[in-house]
Amino acid sequence: MAQGARRTVGQIIAVLVLAVAVAAFLSVAAARHGFFDLQVYRGALVWWARDGGELYDYLRPGTQYGFTYPPFAALLMLPMAYLSWHAAIVVSVAAGVATSAVLIWWLLDPVARRAGWTRWFAFAVALCLAAAFEPMRETINFGQVNTLLLFLVAVDLVRLLPGGSRWAGVGIGLATAIKLTPGIFIVYLLVTGRVRAAVTAVGAATGATVLAAALFPDASREFWTTALWNTGRVGELAFVSNQSLRGVVARLDPTSPSTLAWLALVAATVALWVWRCRAAASAGDFAAGLALTGAVMCLVSPVTWVHHLVWLLPGLLLLVDNGMAAPSRSRRRRLLLLAAIVGYAFLTSRIVWAWERDFTGIDGFLFSNTYVWISLALLAFLPLRRPAAMPTAPDSPGEPAGPDSPGEPAGVAQLDQIERRTPAGQRHLVGRPLTVR
Repeated sequence: MAQGARRTVGQIIAVLVLAVAVAAFLSVAAARHGFFDLQVYRGALVWWARDGGELYDYLRPGTQYGFTYPPFAALLMLPMAYLSWHAAIVVSVAAGVATSAVLIWWLLDPVARRAGWTRWFAFAVALCLAAAFEPMRETINFGQVNTLLLFLVAVDLVRLLPGGSRWAGVGIGLATAIKLTPGIFIVYLLVTGRVRAAVTAVGAATGATVLAAALFPDASREFWTTALWNTGRVGELAFVSNQSLRGVVARLDPTSPSTLAWLALVAATVALWVWRCRAAASAGDFAAGLALTGAVMCLVSPVTWVHHLVWLLPGLLLLVDNGMAAPSRSRRRRLLLLAAIVGYAFLTSRIVWAWERDFTGIDGFLFSNTYVWISLALLAFLPLRRPAAMPTAPDSPGEPAGPDSPGEPAGVAQLDQIERRTPAGQRHLVGRPLTVR
């Protein structure tokens, strides 16, 4: 058997063994939520569209949970009211898996190419690891929309902005109209000087919101005047699943959490985020901007359930990317790859749930907030990298293809490698030489 064939067989066996190990892990460690959030969404939509009730008056029987998203989200989800329960599950799982797979491909494929990994093998391994990743599996098990929102934002920051597309900002705007928290990415666009994309995002969010208001004026009026401000609908702030700064403060004093302390922490965190995002923009590092803003969104949001932490996935992948870019056997490579492994391991372990019933004491403070500390570490220490000037492209004589070129502005250092064709029509990859910043 040829060496290449033996390698392929070995990789197939490795993927199968990993898949079996992940399946065994999930059978033991994964919580079964019975698509709880999907039940809330579908129940509210059936109550509203078919039974004649008011959308935001619905509460799932026996709970305090109701539909908390803006009316535009209800418009997108409306077909669910006419699907059977099992069909709704199939659609939810398929959408979650598909958006997760595309996201992982976008984030991982350039890393695999630069590191010389077999691309299908790296993708298969990443999918297996993503299946075990607690925020990802919680998103699927709850029937949540987190991967869709991350997908829409990544369309802008990973696929469109580096090329200066006129559509850049639309994905962020739609994500904001579906759920308000991605609106922080509009602030990110403004902080980093991408005014046109920010205006496009605001226009897309406004257009989607106005459309929903025109179609559903009563629901829109209730959401913006009443339901939005009813914080009791989202759950208990001190609950250990709330891995935000607000959750940290609430667990220190569940009966009377300090709003002033929370606001002070938010102000300091936002200041750090602005500084780091500007540094990333100066470096032309769009991927780090995505990761940093995802981390700060999780931190400053009053409620960040564990399944919301899918926004940390880009940061973990960028740790791997930066680690692989460091010199072989260097201390920097070891530290970055170790950080990625440790972060992933904790975010897969369900460690915070060991302190679900009692989060008092030093151990409770440290371990019930583990995922918050990971978010803070990514925000503060995620490395940034600057793309160096690229050589002239083979099919564009005299036109530089580097960061200053109007046709190819400074792009995502980690997630960008340009595919061009030689005059003979052959594929040729022009990689960006990178320097560590």
